[in-house]
Amino acid sequence: MEEKHKDLIASKQKSLINTIVAKLSELHPSLYYSSTSEIAYEIERYINSGDGLSHDETEVLKGLSRNDIQMILSLHND
Repeated sequence: MEEKHKDLIASKQKSLINTIVAKLSELHPSLYYSSTSEIAYEIERYINSGDGLSHDETEVLKGLSRNDIQMILSLHND
């Protein structure tokens, strides 16, 4: 049961990260050409600003380090 909960959280985190990347790409089209570490930094800033995220979304993403975000970005979409 706990494993399913962890998988659900990981799935939500990945989905939210992808949504944030799409939003940031609209604002900054050159983001496409940035390194994963630069994109992770921008995502981290977006999360920490709290703008554009609901309380629940912020709760799902809080505690993610820049390295965690980079790992999520590197996972292949199924």
